[in-house]
Amino acid sequence: MNALPPRTKAATLHDVARAAGVSLITASRALGNPGLVSDATIARVQQAVLETGYIPNLLAGGLKSKRSMTVAGLVPIISVPQFLPTVQALTETLDAAGYQLILGQSGYDHSREDRLLNTILARRPDALVVTGLVHSQAAREQLQRVGIPVVETWDLSDRPVDMMVGFSHVKVGSAVAGYFLGKGWQHLAIATGDDHRASLRRDGFLAAVGRQVPIATVPAPSSLALGRRALGELLAQDPKIQAVYCSSDGLAQGVMVEALARGLRIPQDIAICGFGDADFAAHLQPSLTTVHVDGAAIGRRAAELIIARCNGQPIEQPVVDLGFRIAERQSTFLS
Repeated sequence: MNALPPRTKAATLHDVARAAGVSLITASRALGNPGLVSDATIARVQQAVLETGYIPNLLAGGLKSKRSMTVAGLVPIISVPQFLPTVQALTETLDAAGYQLILGQSGYDHSREDRLLNTILARRPDALVVTGLVHSQAAREQLQRVGIPVVETWDLSDRPVDMMVGFSHVKVGSAVAGYFLGKGWQHLAIATGDDHRASLRRDGFLAAVGRQVPIATVPAPSSLALGRRALGELLAQDPKIQAVYCSSDGLAQGVMVEALARGLRIPQDIAICGFGDADFAAHLQPSLTTVHVDGAAIGRRAAELIIARCNGQPIEQPVVDLGFRIAERQSTFLS
């Protein structure tokens, strides 16, 4: 077995200055305040950085300026399609202002929240963006003590930690129920994940219907396989189901696959509505009716709030409701 090569000491700014043939202060200015040195000197120092493999110590610079130029973002699961436009818009908007986004995966288990936040805050980010709400009271109190800008997204609450950009999940459930009832369907059902936001949508749906309906609950994050299982459970509770509301498009896709496998016509025999308007929803056969949320707008607005707060600007509207809409497609449209 070949031995691993010995680890070499990381290059320092002294190494860069020596390779460029300039003083330490000149090398520092060329990298941190280039307006004070000539273009030729900047080019020599940058070439020395490449040759030595020097990586600037941003934390050390941040200690002097009290700014790390980083923003921490927490998402339940990075691979969930509905959150991707938010992460992309957040990244791009922050980058344009000189900030870098560092992502952390919190999962759907709130017991990890305190530990994850402790780890993130130890890195001294300038701000924090959370997908959903900060549920732990200890975490909420810690964030308020630290005093950095915090934006909770993809939800609304009358008790934000700081700022908030999202929409009402209860109203989503209520709107879908009203849409189903407006079609004249009475045998309704719900296939839902067990996470907090999906539960709020379930509660809104039930409140609007005014009675209990068959419910199949699956562990978050939901999937096509879990959707197939969920429809089987629902039909066992009521074989006459006319319409199913699903807490995610992935779950709805599984419900559609299972319905077709059982010889059911969509929407003539069973109508299906998802949530999230994933990029595949409009391209299924039949295309999937779903609840559209502008995830990119959520990311952009959250970034704008952070940038404004970090620049010391007043925030006139710290809680922003971006709403939602039902995108009607073939899976619920009876011509």
